[in-house]
Amino acid sequence: MTNRIPGRRSARTAAALAVCAAWIAVTPAAGAEEPAPAGRAAAAGPLTPASRFYVDPDSGAARQALVDRAAGDPENAARMTALAGLPQAEWFTGGTPDQVHDDAADLVVRARAAGQLPVLVAYNVPGRDCGLYSSGGAADSAAYRAWIGALADGIGDRPAVVILEPDGLAALPKDCAGSVDPTGALTAARIADLDFAVTTLKARTGTAVYLDAGNSRWRAVGDIARRLIDAGAARADGFALNVSNFQPTDELERYGTWVAKCVRFATGGPEWARGHTDWCADQYYSAAAPNDGAPGNAVSVDDPSTWHWTDAWYDQAVGHPSATELLHFVVDTSRNGRGPWKPAPGTYADPETWCNPPGRGIGARPTADTGVPLVDAYLYVKTIGESDGSCARGTGGTVDPEYGVVDPPAGAWWPDLAHGLAREARPALLP
Repeated sequence: MTNRIPGRRSARTAAALAVCAAWIAVTPAAGAEEPAPAGRAAAAGPLTPASRFYVDPDSGAARQALVDRAAGDPENAARMTALAGLPQAEWFTGGTPDQVHDDAADLVVRARAAGQLPVLVAYNVPGRDCGLYSSGGAADSAAYRAWIGALADGIGDRPAVVILEPDGLAALPKDCAGSVDPTGALTAARIADLDFAVTTLKARTGTAVYLDAGNSRWRAVGDIARRLIDAGAARADGFALNVSNFQPTDELERYGTWVAKCVRFATGGPEWARGHTDWCADQYYSAAAPNDGAPGNAVSVDDPSTWHWTDAWYDQAVGHPSATELLHFVVDTSRNGRGPWKPAPGTYADPETWCNPPGRGIGARPTADTGVPLVDAYLYVKTIGESDGSCARGTGGTVDPEYGVVDPPAGAWWPDLAHGLAREARPALLP
């Protein structure tokens, strides 16, 4: 799985604070209908601050610890042992309906026997990853829906958390390079498939579902909010951020809060705001003259010091709704301990900062006791030590110039990557 499509500026920035009052006169599009206000799902599933996530005793880290110990490498063995004691998600990426049913059932039964809560990643939507490094997925919507139904049946009513389709919303078919969806039919099918998956999984009383929503350096707030609404997020437990990416946790919390408030603005705010996620301020926005009502200027997302204007927009446009009135979210902290990689400008034609970036580290430990009202959990969603794909950083060759080797294919275990992430962990894995 890769987050390879870079963020882009929103096509329409929100108006500055003083413009909010003028919106009262705006009439929504005739015939526009919105779902009920999106907030905390009525049946929120099994996730509570006391939840303990499932630890697989036969994880890649556990096996690597044995290899390192046998090779006379006690330092790496100790780090891998520490990592093996931490919970990570289990990815379901294909197979027949019978296979995914049995594999899911096996996982949830093992987790329940251990008194722990499993985290599953459903990653099999047709046309996933725009046909790039993690291409694949079900053959068509019918096959996908059969697969999702089997996954849900395998979980049954036993407790589980499902992260639904990383990149599935942030990289719709319409976003893929080339003319893969000239009529929009594939994008409409993707949205419908995700909506079906939410409904099917949430029919199981023990399952919490979080729709993937990319990360804070990708889709503008209003853009991803619209996609979440269309894909049935109001019936899910919320959304997931930063899967297989590296953005800082505090930035993601801020971004996620804006997304939740934008959804609320467009579905549960005043009538004149219904449907207008395009009015929401976002991470690409700051106000040039906050006291004169002038529209703001688009600025680089790399300058979060300007984000207080976006905070102020939501304070005025949405106010301070309670946590039960807003969508919640979870954050993948598996590799964001040192934040994103920033090579020197001009180093590479395409630095592929999302793809096996060097010098990164494991982030905050998995927990459902985050202390942040809208953040249901910090999770290790991306399997730590698995490659993002074979990155050449725009050189035209096959060797990754940062490592001097051909990176393993996406999803393959890479001992050097696992060791590096563990060594650079923040907080540190070892005392």
